Amino acid sequence: MKASRKQKIAEQDDENTLMAKALAFLKEFAIVFGAFLVLNNFVIASFLVPTGSMENEVMTGDLLFVNKFIYGGTSPRNIPFTNVRLPWFRVPGFRDVDRGDVIVFVFPGYRDEVAPEDFTFYLKRCVALPGDTLRVVNRVLYVNGSVSPLPRNMKFSYRPSYGPVMDDRIFPKGVQWNEENYGPIVVPKKGMVIHLNRETIQAWDTFIRREGHTVSVDPSRILIDGKEASEYTVQRDYLFGMGDHRDNSLDSRYWGFIPRENLVGTPLIVYWSWDTEIPIYNIFAKLASVRLGRIGTVIK
Repeated sequence: MKASRKQKIAEQDDENTLMAKALAFLKEFAIVFGAFLVLNNFVIASFLVPTGSMENEVMTGDLLFVNKFIYGGTSPRNIPFTNVRLPWFRVPGFRDVDRGDVIVFVFPGYRDEVAPEDFTFYLKRCVALPGDTLRVVNRVLYVNGSVSPLPRNMKFSYRPSYGPVMDDRIFPKGVQWNEENYGPIVVPKKGMVIHLNRETIQAWDTFIRREGHTVSVDPSRILIDGKEASEYTVQRDYLFGMGDHRDNSLDSRYWGFIPRENLVGTPLIVYWSWDTEIPIYNIFAKLASVRLGRIGTVIK
């Protein structure tokens, strides 16, 4: 009888010990996971470069650490691994974005999309700020009438020039431009007034819808939110992004302005780099593709 009681007490003690260990583990996991979420959303995050639009500054297959707190980190914008958006907020940053910064941002959608199908991060160089006038003449970029400084690893492809040929993929819809001869165009700034008529509404229709309004056009009027309008006041600040590999970059010239609020951060350093075309199950070939010379490269 005594032995049985002692056995029950011992079993109860074991259960209490296991429960305490489980609770301690869960507590430690919650602390580590919480710290990870704070660091990943407000301080630093990882980003894989999927395309060559920023060559040779950033190469396809580079894995980058992205500084998020410099412009102000945000709470999660979507449920991880899904396209489900979440309400989010931004904390104050150390400085604002400047011309020439390499930026990571939430893709705003293709030219004629009010919202993108997928939640995706993009990487480009910010070449123009809210209120700037931008123009490309024979591949030379001008901002506010002055030639924009070339990035240190700028890349052009050797191919015949477009010349005056119109590219119907170019933003905004209906303009007679292409990627080599583009603009002039003013990057929208909060409070800027856009004058609307039947000729210009085609270019601004999607932009206005992205700011949360409805647009309709009848034979004699333009209606915004059901009210007749001859002008529109911009509600947010925008940026203009271009790739350093200017002839191999689908950027703001094709899909439009980047809302300032979509800004995520700026890349700091390459911490790993390999060939993304090689499947991970081919581990030896994958490891053989590691670019040791890229590791530690500072992005500018």
